[in-house]
Amino acid sequence: MFKGVLIDWAGVLTTSLSGAVAEWIAAERIDAVRYGQVMREMVDHAYDGARDGENPIHALERGEIDALTFERDLAARLVTLDGGRPVAEGMLTRMFSGFKRVEPMYDMLRAARAGGLRTCLVSNSWANEYPRDDWDEIFDAVVISGEVGMRKPEERIFRYALEQVGLPGEECVFIDDIEANIVAARALGITGVHHRDPAETIPALESLLGIALARP
Repeated sequence: MFKGVLIDWAGVLTTSLSGAVAEWIAAERIDAVRYGQVMREMVDHAYDGARDGENPIHALERGEIDALTFERDLAARLVTLDGGRPVAEGMLTRMFSGFKRVEPMYDMLRAARAGGLRTCLVSNSWANEYPRDDWDEIFDAVVISGEVGMRKPEERIFRYALEQVGLPGEECVFIDDIEANIVAARALGITGVHHRDPAETIPALESLLGIALARP
């Protein structure tokens, strides 16, 4: 019997990161090919536990560096279509400004909580602001990487989240759009759901949890 739902934010409770980034790239005339090369290398390294060493994403997500430090590092690696460098200050805010709430996923959490399940946000932050207006209605606990000094897919952040909801891994489901995070959660006995679309995720959760989660 499952008693808890752990869930990611960006790309799960919001529209996709790729969509938000595409809007930003177009608006600021960033060389998309160069951006893709830079971010692919950094993100793959940040989420591949087999690789040695760390890069700025690790430090940013744990809150070990501030946004401007990361923005300056990233801006120095990028180029605009005019051959210049993008404006560093405020880059992350602009990059994520295209995020929009995915209301069916919020409705799902409300239904899960109303059904007696404990809910917990587990999000890797990029020094970004979160829209927390109704979070008291949705979450029993909130675990944001930059606030707790831990990041997914580190085991310790999942253990911390489980402590916050007072449940063992075997009694929890975790929803995320990054496979490496799902794999890490499963190692602690947590059942993972790899999110791609609400139309797939919500029925999968209804099957696991045994309760109706979709709004009629």
